[in-house]
Amino acid sequence: MFAVIKTGGKQYRVAPDDVIRIERIAGEAGDEVAFDDVLMLDADGNTIVGAPLVDGATVTGTLVEQARGKKIIVFKKKRRKNYRRRNGHRQELSVVQITGITGPGAAKKAAPKKKAAPKKEEAEDKAADTAPETDTATDTAAENTES
Repeated sequence: MFAVIKTGGKQYRVAPDDVIRIERIAGEAGDEVAFDDVLMLDADGNTIVGAPLVDGATVTGTLVEQARGKKIIVFKKKRRKNYRRRNGHRQELSVVQITGITGPGAAKKAAPKKKAAPKKEEAEDKAADTAPETDTATDTAAENTES
């Protein structure tokens, strides 16, 4: 399943668990963000193309960090005119991890990750707490045979 979203004047093809770098959006690390400008939605071969947007479709994600891009040099020159300008630019970026895609014909959200199995020590502790002690059982059995 994937979707094509529009943000910051650009289009991105996203799927659940993708990490994308987009132009800066408001928020802090850990915030939930929703992209309502969904241009296309594909769920297992069932493709829905919007005109221009898909009605009711939303892509959700988690803001991982606010960052800055690599520095680029902007150089302008007009020959024989003694005109040269040199500037630098660093783009403000947001890093977003896509968590789910919802809409007509799409699954509700990405399935949550399963919890890890309890550690071996914890399982043994729980078993020891629930099981009766073997010493008392053998003591009562020995008393019954003596009488």
